[in-house]
Amino acid sequence: MQISELDPRTRLLIEIALAGERGAPALVRQQADAATEIGLCGAEIDAARAGRSFDVRGARALELALAIKRSDYREVRARAIQAGFDEEACREIEGIAVAHVSAGEANGHG
Repeated sequence: MQISELDPRTRLLIEIALAGERGAPALVRQQADAATEIGLCGAEIDAARAGRSFDVRGARALELALAIKRSDYREVRARAIQAGFDEEACREIEGIAVAHVSAGEANGHG
């Protein structure tokens, strides 16, 4: 089954992974509250903060978002497509990651 649009759960896991452990305390709380509201447990939130997921598609989405500036990016993208993400979903993941990187650079964290 091809995934052409990210669901709220995957989108939030990506945002949590991109913020990682360095997120502002208010952001970390906000993300944890939002994750709990959509049914994620504490272990899933902690795993996402470390850039991991308990399911293959989630793991590939996080891996793609975190690889946006790495040299093995094309290989990571190919694994995301093998896991069921189509080009549109990959672009959505990449867009989230690029926006996060750009925001960090604009705030002097890049």
